[in-house]
Amino acid sequence: MTITKHIPNTITCGNLFCGCLAIVNAFNGELIVATYLVGIAAVLDFFDGFAARVLNVKSDIGKQLDSLADMVTFGMVPGIIMYFMLLKGLPSNVDGTMETASDTELFPHWLIYAAFLISIFSALRLAKFNIDERQTDSFIGLPTPANALLICSLPLIENFQQQWWGYDVLQYIHNPWFLLGLTVVSSYLMVAELPLFSFKFKIFNWNDNKIRFIFIFAALILLIIFKFIAIPFIILLYIILSAFNN
Repeated sequence: MTITKHIPNTITCGNLFCGCLAIVNAFNGELIVATYLVGIAAVLDFFDGFAARVLNVKSDIGKQLDSLADMVTFGMVPGIIMYFMLLKGLPSNVDGTMETASDTELFPHWLIYAAFLISIFSALRLAKFNIDERQTDSFIGLPTPANALLICSLPLIENFQQQWWGYDVLQYIHNPWFLLGLTVVSSYLMVAELPLFSFKFKIFNWNDNKIRFIFIFAALILLIIFKFIAIPFIILLYIILSAFNN
């Protein structure tokens, strides 16, 4: 048994470890740290599959391990982060002080648990992916890492980009109705019959990867110009480019 067989699964375990640390930090109130850990895990999630293809050591256990790790990192963590974001948006904080935004007063407190729709639909998404033979070289439905990055962008925007082109971004991020809508839409997108291209590079020539290179280049430009607030637009761009590609 060669050591190369264990490299992809070791990378996957790194993804899972980041997810575990992200959960701990989220419950300690360190949402920014949790978000950065999800970002690191997303990079590892790309490279575990890439390593398996390059080393030609793909296995059934690797596929199952990858989904289990993704469920923790890209399923549970964004659900927890959305829970805390909804908690911040309630008219009454945990310390008993009242928020100034009157439109939040009609928001039922129990709806904060709707945040875990993200976790539930992530599980459904991953279960479908494991048995859907159509998703070997592409995706049907928004991948859980992409959805996790979308949700995890909220604490980054909240802390580092409260104003954008003169608009008060916090009025949306702290609005529980907006967050609930985002939760429902993102959950639906994960299980929707929505064909999306994957980032599984087999070779790196332009003709076979045109759509991937265009997306990566555009995403980098958006990040440089708009920073963290670009992340939701990058996810939207991903969906739009996939629609054109299909």
